[in-house]
Formats: sequence, structure tokens, C-alpha cells
Amino acid sequence: MVGVEAYLSIRKHTSDAGLSFFENDDENERGLGDKDFLEDLWDRIQLLSNNGWKVESVPRPHLSFEAQLVAGKSHDFLPVSCPNLPNPPSVPSGISIGKQKHEAELKYPQRIHRLDIFPSSKTEDLQPIDRFVMEEYLLDVLLFFNGCRKECASFMVGLPVPFRYEYLMAETIFSQLLMLPNPPFRPVYYTLVIIDLCKALPGAFPAVVAGAVRALFEKIADLDMECRTRLILWFSHHLSNFQFIWPWEEWAYVLDLPKWAPQRVFVQEVLEREVRLSYWDKVKQSIENAPGLEELLPPKGGPNFTFGAEDGKENNEHVISGELNNMVKGKAPVREIISWIDESVFPNNGLEVTLRVVVQTLLHIGSKSFTHLITVLERYGLVIAKLCPDQDKQVMLIAEVSSFWKSNTQMTAIAIDRMMGYRLVSNLAIVIWVFSAENIEQFHTSDRPWEVLRNAVSKTYNRISDLRKEILSLKKNILSAEEASKEAKAELDAAESKLTLVDGEPVLGENPLRLNRLKLHAEKAKEEVVSLKESLEAKEVLLARAIDENEALFLLLYKSFSNVLTERLPEGSGTRTLRELKSAQVDAMAVDTEELSSMELDNENQRPQNSQSNGGKKSGAYNVGEKEQWCITTLGYVKAFSRQYADEIWPHIEKLDAEVLTEKAPPLFRSAVYSGLRRPINEA
Repeated sequence: MVGVEAYLSIRKHTSDAGLSFFENDDENERGLGDKDFLEDLWDRIQLLSNNGWKVESVPRPHLSFEAQLVAGKSHDFLPVSCPNLPNPPSVPSGISIGKQKHEAELKYPQRIHRLDIFPSSKTEDLQPIDRFVMEEYLLDVLLFFNGCRKECASFMVGLPVPFRYEYLMAETIFSQLLMLPNPPFRPVYYTLVIIDLCKALPGAFPAVVAGAVRALFEKIADLDMECRTRLILWFSHHLSNFQFIWPWEEWAYVLDLPKWAPQRVFVQEVLEREVRLSYWDKVKQSIENAPGLEELLPPKGGPNFTFGAEDGKENNEHVISGELNNMVKGKAPVREIISWIDESVFPNNGLEVTLRVVVQTLLHIGSKSFTHLITVLERYGLVIAKLCPDQDKQVMLIAEVSSFWKSNTQMTAIAIDRMMGYRLVSNLAIVIWVFSAENIEQFHTSDRPWEVLRNAVSKTYNRISDLRKEILSLKKNILSAEEASKEAKAELDAAESKLTLVDGEPVLGENPLRLNRLKLHAEKAKEEVVSLKESLEAKEVLLARAIDENEALFLLLYKSFSNVLTERLPEGSGTRTLRELKSAQVDAMAVDTEELSSMELDNENQRPQNSQSNGGKKSGAYNVGEKEQWCITTLGYVKAFSRQYADEIWPHIEKLDAEVLTEKAPPLFRSAVYSGLRRPINEA
């Protein structure tokens, strides 16, 4: 105890502001004031020591054998070996130290980042150390029963403790589901565990989960953007397993909030995800107690095909579309279709009309199902590739896809993602399209452009990850093949050097048939090594190319973020924190002093009683302006992307610092990037 106390007295306090569930403007102040995980645990242990080491959450089976244990032989603990400290950077700098810290966090991730959802009164019966012990119980169950959700739920509800812990269990699961930068397991695992817990404890846990949702909804304006996205995906999936039942009338007031208010956007996105998991009429029926929320449902309808026969039009574009449709139905070869476009369509109509007609017609043919879409892209992808060989034309292609599926966000994202998979569009073209004027206006009111961007960056990241895994596997296979080749060569040499009798005369070499077999085996083993090395060289070339593409992607992405934020952040205001940004709109509003003096003030926080914090339950209560909310949302995504893809950003950080994160970049933008990468904010 004395040694631990001495260590903690000289230990440097650590702050996890970059991994916080909620946006906090005063990160430095919060980091100095709050205890980190180890400090909090040590305080709990000291309280336990002062309480005579009495803890109810730990079973004491040893008490039945106390007499034997006291009289028994004691044993010394073996020495505990700790990992060696990493070598300090040869040239200490913010970048080198940041890279080393990032590598250490990947190797030794924190097991839990506590999320306080409920008031302390819900767990007041627990001793300070009980919370830590219970969290460890729950985390162990989640760890060891990963993949066995029913067994996991069964053990979680039957822990050997004398008190109720439903609220603590909910907080622990949600802390894992929303953990940054990534949850320990796939989010669907936690979804299934929560569902099974609701079924195992029907009288208690569903109400606790509902309370957690309401509490998080009240704080949604400050919730990290990545956590907000996960919460939307979890909540819509959860409701789909309980017939979409939810008291939507409680949230009907969001219709009185501005369209950019986070609570309104949250409800809108949950309903959109529910439609994906069911169908429009079913979701509409689920909100019948709050019919006004139908306004937030996504549009009902299919693709926006402008060349259909039902339109009653018969212009040149309709004729071209009909001819292409007939060629596809007649299974005309791709070369024939390309020749027809080059010779008859493009010269007479130009690129824009040709692209629109061809893309819309092919998408219409593939619009019946996801399988139809894949089939069309596989068979006629070369037609699209011929029309859109460069980046500018690919941006036009993506815009056409978005227009065709403007009533279906899911199909827009799927179609663009599949086109990227077939190399019909590049990740750079997707970034350019996402930051087009039309999409920029949706940044704070819809997840549509962000979903497409997330898919593009994730696919690029996954390609590199897959190539690295393949290279690692090839290197292992090469070692095995080289060892097998050596053994085959040694066996052949031994056979060739052996003396045998032929017609009574000694002859060098074994039986010719066996010798031939050994020669063939040795040659095949050698060829296998050569083949694997050639495959390795090819994969390494692909990896180098992918890393270059990745660097270009992040440079373009962050330049685009910097440009749009430079245009929209308040000019000349010196705004450096989100708090200042949020208060910009409030400060601009003229307040009648007489009206203010007539208001009754809340004695606890000196706030007018008829006012609400952001996202409050009164009409017009959300007092952050549209421009400010756009900046807050975009900065939240900057931080989320930086944190999510830190592995691939750190190798290119010097170039990003030189070309993007310069002194000319907005301070809030640099702070968001630094916070996501967990670099010291004072470097910004």
C-alpha cells in the first residue's frame, strides 16, 4: 500500500478528453479536476481499507475453512515481471511522442471508460468499491461469453451479490457499446445482450433501458458524433425487436425545434433506420400516438426514374433509354453496347445527357433488389467505366446515383459503395461529391452524406488492413515453404549420394524411380517458394499503392474540412472553443432587460425557469443558430474521423501538419483534429 501510494504521488495525471462520451469545451480544466481511472480506483481501495476490507460484492467461501488456512503453510508470491519501457524517441517532438503514445494505447487499451447515465441515487446502496467489482464481473462475463449471448445474459442477471444492480449493469453495457474509439466487440453483440436481458428481467430491465435512452436523449446535443451514430443504430435495431413500441408522444415536441436541433435530427435518423429494418407503413403505424412525427419519416417511394413509359413523354432521351433497356433485356454483349453509345448516343447528345440516360437506365434495371443491382454492376460495369474514366466524370456519376435514389438513403449508400468496390468510382471522387454545395447544406440535418463518406473511408482502410494481413500470411507461408524446400533438397542429396548395388556392381544413387520422385518433389517445393515470393512482391506493390491512395484521401478530406469550416466559422471572432461558438447566437440576440428582470430565476443554477438547456422540452428552446450548429456538427465529425482512423493518419501526420494543419487553419478545426488523435491541444 505504501509503495502504491508513493507511485501515485509522483505519477503524471492522465486525461482522456479525446475519448470522452460528451463534448467538453474546458478539456484542460476538466482533465485537471477529474480523477483518471487509476486515481479513482485507488481512492476506492483506500476507503475499503479504512472500512476494514469489508466488501459485499466479493463472495467469501474461505470463511468456512478459515481455521485450516490460518494454520496452513504460507507461500511467497513469485516476482512479477512488467514489460520494458519503450525506448524514447531519438529526436523528441510532439509528433514522435504522439505516435509512441498511440502505439501504446493500441497495445494496452483501457478496459472501460465509465459512462454515468443515471443519478447517483440509483446506486446509493453500493459501497464505492462495489461499483468497480461489479463492473469487472460484468466485463468478464461479456468477454468470456462473446458469441453466446443467451448464456451471457443468464450469467449477468445471476451474479452472486446481495443487492440489485440493474442500473449499474445498463451503464456498464452502454459504456462498452459507446466506448471510443471502438467498442471491444461488435455493436450487434451488445444489442443482442440487451434484448436478452430485457426478456430475462421483464419487470425491471426494460424500464432501466428506457430510462437510459431518455437520459442520453436529454444530453444528445453534447454527445460525441460517433457515439450518437452508434446510439441511433442500436436504438432502431432494439425497437425492431420489440415491434417498434416506444412512447413517441414524449418526443413529439421536437417538431417545434429547429430542423438542425440535435434531438430532432436524432428522432429523424432513428425513424429512417427503422424503415430500413421494416417498411414505411409499419413504422408510420408505430408512431400513431404522435402522428405529427410522420413529418420526420423518410419519403415514401421508390427510385426517381425520369425516363419511364408511365411519364407519357416520348422525347429523345426516352427513346435512348428504351433502346438501352431492350439491349440489356436481349443480353447484348457489353462491347456492342459501348460501340452503340460511342457511335450513336454520345456524338449526338453530349456527355451529360448520355451519362444521365445510361446510368439511370442501368440503375432502374437493377432497382428491384440488391441482387439485381450487383448483377447489373458486374455485367455492365465496363459501360459505366467507359463513360466515367476520370475523377470529374465520376463525381457526375455519383450525383446521378444520388438523384436516382433521392428517396432512399440506404440504396444511395449501397450503390455508391458497390461502385467503389468495382472501381467504378474512386474514394477521392466520393470525397469531392460529399463536399459539394448540395451536400454541405445537409451536414447538420442528415446523416446521408456522412454515411457515404464513412463507407468510402472504411473501405479504403479495410483494403489496407486486408493487404497487410495477406502479406503477413504470405511471409509465414514463405518461411514454411523454404523449410519444406530445404528438407526436400536434403532428402534428394542424401539419396543421390547413397551407394546401391546394380547387377552386383556399386552405383552412386538410389533406385531411379524413387530418385525421380524426389527430384520432382524438390522442384515443386522450390517453385512453391518462388511463386509465394512473387505473390508477396505483388501484394507489397499493391500495399504501397494503397498507402499512397490513403495519403491522398486524408489530405483531400482534411483540406475539404478546413476549407468549408474556414468559410463558415465566425470571421474575426477569435472563437477557440465550442462554448464560445454555441454562445455566439445567444450573444447576438437582443434581450429586453425589463423582461429578463421579470423572469423567475432557478435558485440552483441562476437560470430563468422558463428557459431550457439545449434540447429542452419547450418550443423553440434550442437556442443555437443554424450556422453555429452546422459548425459544431462538422467539427464533431472531424474529431470522429480523426479518432476512428488514427492508425492510418499518424503515418502521414507530418504532411498533414505541413499542408493542412497550419497556423492559417481555423483553431477550432485544428483542435478537433488534435483531440481526435489525442495530441496535446496546446500544440494546436
